[in-house]
Amino acid sequence: MIINLADSYFSAANGGIDLEEMNENDPLVVLIHGAGMDRTVWFQQTRFLSHHGYRCFAIDLPAHGNTEGPPLKTINEMADWISSIIERLGGPAHVVGHSMGSFVALATAANHPDSVLSATLIAVAEGMPVHPDLQTAADDNLPKGASFIAGWGHGPDQHLGGNPTPGLWMIGGATAVVENSKPGILSLDLSICSSYEETLEQAQSVKCPTTLILGSRDKMTPRRAAQPLIDALTNPTVVELDGVGHMSMTEAPKEVRQVLVNNFSNF
Repeated sequence: MIINLADSYFSAANGGIDLEEMNENDPLVVLIHGAGMDRTVWFQQTRFLSHHGYRCFAIDLPAHGNTEGPPLKTINEMADWISSIIERLGGPAHVVGHSMGSFVALATAANHPDSVLSATLIAVAEGMPVHPDLQTAADDNLPKGASFIAGWGHGPDQHLGGNPTPGLWMIGGATAVVENSKPGILSLDLSICSSYEETLEQAQSVKCPTTLILGSRDKMTPRRAAQPLIDALTNPTVVELDGVGHMSMTEAPKEVRQVLVNNFSNF
């Protein structure tokens, strides 16, 4: 779905429901993808939420997926842009972010409190340092950058199969999404993540209810690395998914959907 925004447009997935068919009184949910990815990583959440009483939109950030560029170059710029999206869609919104998107969700809640009802941060940590081999592969636009992310991003069980959606290859799907990103985008996103140093400062200013969804087998943002962020937030809810890696939306879609619905039902 392509939606106009001032003198530009953005792309979103919303479970196949036309804008005209949505009930403007239903709660708004905005889903934000991670580095080098796009709206398709949320396919296990968008259709479910859109057919269970929510106006749900998985957004392509600028220069990602089908949203036009140029790319945004800081987390705070992305947060400002997401706030404008929420206004365009008739917010405020429940904001859900994964990995880099969790930083964007956090910054949106901190910088634009009137735009955000709640923030859910998936696969998040105080900081997101990038392995030099991954950054080099991304800088050189090498396919192995996507392979690194897909391989490191899934828990051990997911390397053996067992996709919750029969017939789909979880790691192959993640690899394809990242490989489909525009040249230079993964490199830029990773450098943005590794240089973002405002996590704790922004966490301390967040006033809305906040939930963290963390995988016990996450190699990219290990559970222990989230503790300083948890301590900086005010009474966050922490959900730990056993055996799950960095890609919990696809590794444990049912559990993630249930956490989201439980959060949203409190409003």
